[in-house]
Amino acid sequence: MIPYHDDYTTIWQRVHDMRPEIRLPTYDEVEAGSDGTGFKTGNAGEYRTFVYGKIMRKYVKVTITADIKSKKLIAVDVKIEGGSEPKVAAKHIELLKENGIKLKKFYGDGAYDTNEIFNAIGDAESAIKIRKNATTYRCRGSRRRRQEVRKYMKLGYKTWAKDTKYGLRWAIEGIFSSVKRKFGEDLRSRSPIGLIAEAMQKMWIYDEMVNYGRNSMLSTI
Repeated sequence: MIPYHDDYTTIWQRVHDMRPEIRLPTYDEVEAGSDGTGFKTGNAGEYRTFVYGKIMRKYVKVTITADIKSKKLIAVDVKIEGGSEPKVAAKHIELLKENGIKLKKFYGDGAYDTNEIFNAIGDAESAIKIRKNATTYRCRGSRRRRQEVRKYMKLGYKTWAKDTKYGLRWAIEGIFSSVKRKFGEDLRSRSPIGLIAEAMQKMWIYDEMVNYGRNSMLSTI
């Protein structure tokens, strides 16, 4: 007899390894920012720790690029124990270009102060915090970064941050905070494939909820 609905095991097997695709924005221009965060793994509880001792947990790192204004996700990358945020962000920026979406401005903390990122953003505006030990001598390979270092050193952090509206970068932190509040910061999967898929699913469902809410508001206007 065919059941009227799937049971828990069937649903789990179908979605366990699913890595949903993030839909790109439908508009032609974005102000994007990138950042990374970590998710906890191996949430086994006190009893298992008492019986088996301390369990080594894998570190799952999620790097996202999103529209600063609308908080629409552009791309998500998940790695286990490693991964370079600037390299991931550069790939996300290239993805925008390949799909005909103009990058108007890019926001990033000091981790994104690299030649690779400045070369990737091209002529777009930037609000990337320059590292304290940065010098124009170390900017070989990126004329754009050399210009930004000189500007930062001339203005100082406070004036530079005000002029570039660097504080808007915290919208990315807001996305991570929303995801962890709604869906938790623990990953219950054990296999590497499952951990990556579960982290992707958390980010994807957040993005779908944001899109649904935005479209619902627009339909009432």
